[in-house]
Amino acid sequence: MLSPIARAALLAFAGLPPLAHAQATAPASADSSFNVLSPVVVTAERGAQPLADAIPQTALFDQQDIADTAATDLPGLLQLAPGAQITRTGGPGSTASLYLRGASTTQSLVLIDGVRVDSVSLGAAQIAQIPLDQIDHVEVVNGNVSALYGSGAIGGVVQVFTKDGGDHPPRFNFSVGYGSYHTQTQQLGANGALDKDGRTTFSISLARSKDDGFSALNPREAPNANPNANGYLNESVSASLRHKFSDKWDAGVSYFQSNGNISYDNAYGTPTDLNNLYTKVRQVSAFANGKLTDWWTTHLIVSEGDDRSVSNTNGLYSGRFDTDNRQYTWQNDFALAAQQKLRVGYEHLDQSLDSDTFAAPTRRVDSAFAGYTARLGRSQIQANVRRDQYSGFGGANSYYLGYGFDITSHWKVSASYADSFRAPSFDDLYYPLSGNPSIQPERSHSLEAALQYASNALGVMRLSAFQTRYSNLINYRQVTPGIYLAENVGHAKVQGIEGSWSGHVGRTDVRAAVTLQNPVDLDNDVDLVRRARRFASLAVNRSIAGWRVGGEWIVSGPREDSSGKLGGYGIVNLSARYNVTKAWYVAAQIQNLLNKDYETAYSYNSPRRGAYLTVGWQQQ
Repeated sequence: MLSPIARAALLAFAGLPPLAHAQATAPASADSSFNVLSPVVVTAERGAQPLADAIPQTALFDQQDIADTAATDLPGLLQLAPGAQITRTGGPGSTASLYLRGASTTQSLVLIDGVRVDSVSLGAAQIAQIPLDQIDHVEVVNGNVSALYGSGAIGGVVQVFTKDGGDHPPRFNFSVGYGSYHTQTQQLGANGALDKDGRTTFSISLARSKDDGFSALNPREAPNANPNANGYLNESVSASLRHKFSDKWDAGVSYFQSNGNISYDNAYGTPTDLNNLYTKVRQVSAFANGKLTDWWTTHLIVSEGDDRSVSNTNGLYSGRFDTDNRQYTWQNDFALAAQQKLRVGYEHLDQSLDSDTFAAPTRRVDSAFAGYTARLGRSQIQANVRRDQYSGFGGANSYYLGYGFDITSHWKVSASYADSFRAPSFDDLYYPLSGNPSIQPERSHSLEAALQYASNALGVMRLSAFQTRYSNLINYRQVTPGIYLAENVGHAKVQGIEGSWSGHVGRTDVRAAVTLQNPVDLDNDVDLVRRARRFASLAVNRSIAGWRVGGEWIVSGPREDSSGKLGGYGIVNLSARYNVTKAWYVAAQIQNLLNKDYETAYSYNSPRRGAYLTVGWQQQ
């Protein structure tokens, strides 16, 4: 039986109601006219606001951004987000970890349509199992926002919005693709209105991806691993149905499921072992939004987010970990005065684990939260408070206070303070021989100051300085050879400067981010593992006649890992799309153009140069 440290190493190495769910539309055609819009986000304050008004650092990836990227899954897209670093243990489908502003992968919360889908055993979501085919848009909020979303939001929140229907007659689309590593992709979808007045809308999308892969582990650094290629199969579906009863009430359901079958390498096995991990990430929810009075709007969501993993070795079953997150959220928005809002809500969460490795009681969390936002002249205020009461270890309070001041119509300064926490995972609490039921939540305190420029001409530019101090971190202390015990003994600090730009120069779309940070383990005076002190990304895309062409540059400085030092790297990806007709298009990507050999996790290989071609059709 593996310890939680070994299992985490093997896997890591091997809500909000849809208040502003965007309509699912096809990516803008390459020869369409350029439009300057004011994008709206909902994650930064649990309500709709212009992107430029968000006090926390917030990034938005819309449908055009998703169509432009060379990435195929959520981790690939998040590499372009400010402050975000991604590590992988091989090719597509292999375990991917997100580090936001130096926070660990268990300290950044991932939501799908407002629903938690994380494993309560490991304490993190399987982001590698979320394909871009099912995503309408993504919002990334950096920094301490536990006061809005509870446990796990120390580093920030990534909220994925699946595709929704549109107020138009039903439209169909499909695509097929082929590329390196014998990659094969198929996608089929439809969305639109089921009635003439557009009150009932729907969306459904089916996707499949399969590749033969490459050997995930470097045999020079892991001689016990099987040198065979590690392939991946993913099959996913998303669907939504919404009905507008009146101008004041609407309700609907949404569904997402992704099934994966990944072949992985085990550095602690034998060179002939064949290892497979079968995964499932699923969310299903029902929601209702209503305007009770001119000043009171209510939102209700009932949902379940599931994480499933079953492993086998040489065809023999070797273990499973099944998580259920049942969530009930009731949020009420009150318009107190012009540009002043009060948000008050209650959330109940039941988390359960079914595993043949160890048993754990169902965790019940009752949460009450409140938030006040206001714009008073040139001043902007956001204040949030939340109380989370856990069945196992008591309660945790968290706070957020942010202030912004408009220097001019384009320039703004802001500052914020936040207090956050992360509840222990079930592995931390109950894993045989190493779990410790008496450990308490991890805590953090954050400060941020920012200078922002926003205009229709250039978009949103932001320069942020941040500091987060961590205490009560959960570490594992060796008590006897091979036996480790979870304890609250860790301390860490991350300081940094973060620059971002999401906008355009004329008809050229630009997305840039750079982070300089100092992620330090204060107990041992060393850098936190897998966090680079310097990293950056740049994406540039332009429409030329019937073409849409672009490129990405992702660069990282060296990092420390638990087993060795990781070198820096720079990766270049290219993409192009040509509209053959108004309905038919051809798209191509070249990933890792310069064929760099690099590692994001010690001893694990990354994909070399690959070329991919897609042919698609979308009904007009």
